[in-house]
Amino acid sequence: MTKVMFICHGNICRSPMAEFILKDMVKKRGIADDFVIESSATSTEEIWGDVGNPVYPPAQRELASHGISCGDKRAVQLTKSDYARYDYLLCMDKMNLRNAQRILGADKDNKLRLLLSFADGGSIADPWYCGNFDRTYSDIVRGCEGFLEYLGY
Repeated sequence: MTKVMFICHGNICRSPMAEFILKDMVKKRGIADDFVIESSATSTEEIWGDVGNPVYPPAQRELASHGISCGDKRAVQLTKSDYARYDYLLCMDKMNLRNAQRILGADKDNKLRLLLSFADGGSIADPWYCGNFDRTYSDIVRGCEGFLEYLGY
């Protein structure tokens, strides 16, 4: 069982998009039972008390345009204990990586990586700033395909 946590700043755009894109990919390949796939935030900006905000509507629409639902996903924050629970903690950009390191502590098992390190490198476009959700979707697909190839799927 491969346990994957996708990480971004608020857990309302990129990391939930990655969570549901990878869930869709492994389901279509018939390997969903081999995975646990979740997502979280490095900040609490989208979390109010015990309830997180839902996936940002334009991110939901982009996923839906590809036949992918994110259901009732709500933002949650990454916790120090997530390091022991997941095999891969995949960040969307370098700032997410830095902030995740602050929360998780030392990465002694080399679990913490950028998602696009499995593809062509770089960062996943942040649609919160660029407004280009289709570009973000394409970046995530490239990273997830590379990740699955890295795992031997």
